[in-house]
Amino acid sequence: MTRRFIKISCWFLSAILALPAFGQIPSTIRRLDRTAITPSRADAIASSELTRDHVTGAQLAILNHGHVVWTYAFGFRDVEHQLPMTTDTDMGAASITKPVFATWVMRLGEEHRIDLDQPIAKMLSQPLNDYAPYRDSAADLVRDPQWQLVTPRMLLSHTSGLGTLLGIEHDHKFHLHFRPGSHYAYSNAGYSLLQFAIEQKLNLSIAQSMQDDIFTPLDMTRTSMVKQPSFAENAALPYDANGDLITRRVYPTHRQTDHPRASAAGSMTTTVNDLSRFLTAYLAGKILEPSTRAEMLTSQLAIHTLHEAPTLSTETGTEGDRVGLSAGLGWVLLTRTRYGLAFSKEGWVAGIQNYLICFTRSGTCMILLTNSNNGTLAFRPLLEKLIGDNATPWEWMRLTRNDILQDDEHTLSK
Repeated sequence: MTRRFIKISCWFLSAILALPAFGQIPSTIRRLDRTAITPSRADAIASSELTRDHVTGAQLAILNHGHVVWTYAFGFRDVEHQLPMTTDTDMGAASITKPVFATWVMRLGEEHRIDLDQPIAKMLSQPLNDYAPYRDSAADLVRDPQWQLVTPRMLLSHTSGLGTLLGIEHDHKFHLHFRPGSHYAYSNAGYSLLQFAIEQKLNLSIAQSMQDDIFTPLDMTRTSMVKQPSFAENAALPYDANGDLITRRVYPTHRQTDHPRASAAGSMTTTVNDLSRFLTAYLAGKILEPSTRAEMLTSQLAIHTLHEAPTLSTETGTEGDRVGLSAGLGWVLLTRTRYGLAFSKEGWVAGIQNYLICFTRSGTCMILLTNSNNGTLAFRPLLEKLIGDNATPWEWMRLTRNDILQDDEHTLSK
């Protein structure tokens, strides 16, 4: 048993013992402006907004001072069978996987198992295109002299120069679109590449390693980097904007030998209760050393683009400058809000729309997980009414109400 495991386990036990007696809930939820609402009022607001926007199901949580003060489940995880959503229903995390993976990568850095500033090319024992997964797609990348500049730090902060997905490249091959470290461009491909390099260098599986290093010590019993057969009995199905089932996702059985592969870009499944455990420990400095967490939350590059997508667009806007929008390591940072530094991450694929944001000065966070393509319609009113968040850059994320109603394609790629 590692010293880190013992440290987290002892902290988790002490945190449990410090919680109110079973059934007792805080009498108030503190907003960012220090006004308060009751949990029952929060329930009513959440129910009204989620119903108004025809969201199929949702799990919500609020943290004050880094501790959970309110959780809420709404709607259905399975409409056909009228199975209700709960705060322990298994949900696809989508790209909220990325900052959790990034946290684990920072742990590897603390342990001197990897160097965030070592070029990826030097982490590998042979050229990238000599490996089977990259044989047909990375030859041009390896020949580019700038490939030698790409580091884990750049991949974690989406500043490597890679596009978001291999499939949208004109020739279905990897290319560097700008000098590494000079520009922000969201990249799922970059996270997949970093996962590959770490697994090759350290001869490990991120699914098992993240389970051992993060999920098990924090008692995140319904979180995994791959779908678990034991989660299937309480798992959310994905629904489109009309409330129609997109797919009845199949969870592997114990007898299957071909299990899904973990993806650092977005394969994690989790619950709002488990994500709350993660954020509580993260804010308390119980996963990373305080200096390492501070490094994650330090701006690597200011973001001035008008929108996050299309990912390679260089069109500029003013919203990012207003809130100090920046690339952190795994997180998007808001460095100039009236409530201090905030870190956030959204995540969506078809039928899954999620968002979380934390303000470090007050330890106020909100988590929103939905199994509906209508989920993002409710995010802004919920965040504004429940915690008073007026900092989230909705235009940059293309999550103004007009953006969402006019373009449903954003649900497919993040």
